[in-house]
Amino acid sequence: MSLTKSLLSVVLLTLLLPPPSLLATEAVQVSKTPLTMGIFPRRNAKMTMKLFRPLQKHLSQALKQEIRLVTAKNFKTFWQGVKQQKYDLVHYNQYHYIVSQKKYGYQVLLRNEEFGEDTIAGALMVRTDSGIDTIADLKGKKIIFGGGPKAMQSYIVATYLLRQGGLQAGDYIEDFAKNPPNAILTAFYGQAAAAGAGDKVLDLKVVKQQIDSSKMKMLARAPQLPHLPWAVKADMAPELRDKIQTLLLQLKNDDQGQKILKNARLSGFQAAKDADYDPHREIIKTVYGDDFAQ
Repeated sequence: MSLTKSLLSVVLLTLLLPPPSLLATEAVQVSKTPLTMGIFPRRNAKMTMKLFRPLQKHLSQALKQEIRLVTAKNFKTFWQGVKQQKYDLVHYNQYHYIVSQKKYGYQVLLRNEEFGEDTIAGALMVRTDSGIDTIADLKGKKIIFGGGPKAMQSYIVATYLLRQGGLQAGDYIEDFAKNPPNAILTAFYGQAAAAGAGDKVLDLKVVKQQIDSSKMKMLARAPQLPHLPWAVKADMAPELRDKIQTLLLQLKNDDQGQKILKNARLSGFQAAKDADYDPHREIIKTVYGDDFAQ
């Protein structure tokens, strides 16, 4: 009788316990908080989410940790997320990185490689039939910049080129598009005399699908500088930071990783360090002065 009662007790206890898989899931959720991966609105929000979803899923599976993918409708809103340090892993422009490193301690890990190159240059672009051949020809004309006054290539470097060409604030009409591709489209359709954008923007699929990019030309282009960075919050554990860097660097080494890169319109990643962005700091100071991070 006692043996029967003992067996019955074991059965009842087993039925009351949650299945092992549920226990394991709960253990993971308790031990690891979600990470937020923020991607700046270089393209529109819907396209950005589509491009980087496979990368987010890959990192989440490899790290065995939930990763939330977020973006924003514009640069201003995205920057608020940086200021509030909402992003554990963040992909943004060089200006964003430099200010976030100075004020919040973000640490750069990687930079983009696109079309096989890990550098990019800011440029001023005009239609080939515009009759504009020098920066001086833009005096009094409307120039549209992609992404707002914190866009590194599209505004800061483009403005630097205007200053180098002899034009100062007030010599031209300044306007802004939501992002660099939209700035190119605006100039293409004659709603602005020139567009400020990165020199690779003409090669983006989202642009080539909408216009004949051969009808646009570079009026001026800055030197090639390290590409768009990826950084992590200052308080991220070093082992996690290194693991993320390694996982992203290894993507180009196998077929599945290459598919993830292709979907994100990337050809790979390169390791990056803070000193890589010193040339950008000098350009920013030329445009905004020494107190640019205030």
